[in-house]
Amino acid sequence: MTVPGLVPAVPAVPAAPGLAAVGAAFGYRGAPVVVDLHLAPPPGRITALVGANACGKSTALRGFARLLRPLAGRVLLDGVPLSSIPTREVARRVALLPQQPIAPEGIEVAELVGRGRYPHQGLVRSWSAADEAAVREALVATGTAELAQRRVEELSGGQRQRVWIAMALAQQTDILLLDEPTTYLDIAHQVEVLDLLHELNAARGTTVVMVLHELNLAARYAHHLVAMRAGRVVAEGPPERIVTSELVREVFGLQSTVMVDPVTATPMVVPIGRAHRGPR
Repeated sequence: MTVPGLVPAVPAVPAAPGLAAVGAAFGYRGAPVVVDLHLAPPPGRITALVGANACGKSTALRGFARLLRPLAGRVLLDGVPLSSIPTREVARRVALLPQQPIAPEGIEVAELVGRGRYPHQGLVRSWSAADEAAVREALVATGTAELAQRRVEELSGGQRQRVWIAMALAQQTDILLLDEPTTYLDIAHQVEVLDLLHELNAARGTTVVMVLHELNLAARYAHHLVAMRAGRVVAEGPPERIVTSELVREVFGLQSTVMVDPVTATPMVVPIGRAHRGPR
């Protein structure tokens, strides 16, 4: 269905360097959830995947992380099929923060962050000064250095999320995938985590691809927005170009008004519920 004012998704040309899905389908037990995915997140930018629950956002991200094998099509890394690259090499290039990571009981922050160095270890390579420096830099970058000796379970939700991001940063990858990094956080901690990702992207040029539920925050922080519905990409591009009331209705089934955010000049969606539509 074509919606007036809606910018249709255009099959992306695989980017180099970077990740790209070309005609990919992903699912579970052979049943597709995401189909005909043509998507190449812009290297060195922040991309946010948005859409209603169960639209395929997290499934697409898991496909990019090689946690799901494509049922059709391909996923490429720098133009090379992801499935053909050794697992350790993929982990040196792509870091994933899953939706609900679980830390071993009693583990301290520094030890957890240090696990991000595992892809750089080997049968003969032991912990090195480079590993130590990578962990220290990740702790400093995420503002968690003072928490290094604390147990993870003692931390607040925002602190724990920053620690998990620090672990991903310690991998020193070019690409960072995050599945709903702000879920279960209050608004202050949501902004804290997104500010951190924005700063890391600006300072290091890390490619960030994240699944977000909050459309307004996605429009504020993402350079590139990908809207999904029923397992397909409906529209993608800069938020100021694709976020319209027509898109919100098509993707979320929600009536709304789209305004200009007075702080960031990005699109801001104002929902219109039944109680505020006036007399019928």
